[in-house]
Amino acid sequence: MSIPSAEMGAPVSVEMDEDLDLDAAVFVALGCNDKGVWADCVEALEAGLARFRAEGVDVTARSSWWRSKAWPDPNDPPFLNGVARVRTALDAHGLMAALGRIEEAMGRRRGPRNAPRTLDLDLIAYGRATGDCEGLILPHPRAAERLFVMGPLAEIAPGWLHPVLGETAEALVRRCSVGLDARASA
Repeated sequence: MSIPSAEMGAPVSVEMDEDLDLDAAVFVALGCNDKGVWADCVEALEAGLARFRAEGVDVTARSSWWRSKAWPDPNDPPFLNGVARVRTALDAHGLMAALGRIEEAMGRRRGPRNAPRTLDLDLIAYGRATGDCEGLILPHPRAAERLFVMGPLAEIAPGWLHPVLGETAEALVRRCSVGLDARASA
């Protein structure tokens, strides 16, 4: 698989669950470009991940952290992004509510769209669910075009098949049109 890394050829440390049922996989994207009270965005993202369990969400695999310019305004602080595969008994709406509580606990305040934030959590896919699920669009309608989402997702599940586009995460990495500067951190 050809995924950009911090230094081409450098190994990327990625936690994975070998028992990957891609048809039932639930993926959450994480992003940060405002460290808030933490030492840096890595610490903020790790603190956010640490809160998942208290909300009934188990992280079963996670990517490395990827750096990229802020999008759509590259003048904002740069982003650190990653993707986690999770297991939960919550339905998609319950998971979204849990993700919102985690964002709030981490200091996220809703402001202008795409403004800097301490933690941004997006539900990328909930198994094979598609379409408008009572106001929740699944899979995430713009994830497939964003390298800072598809790159990390392809690290942990290169064979994941997008439920609408019918292409693997690995193939979608090559088709991304947003965040093309995104690279895995060393």
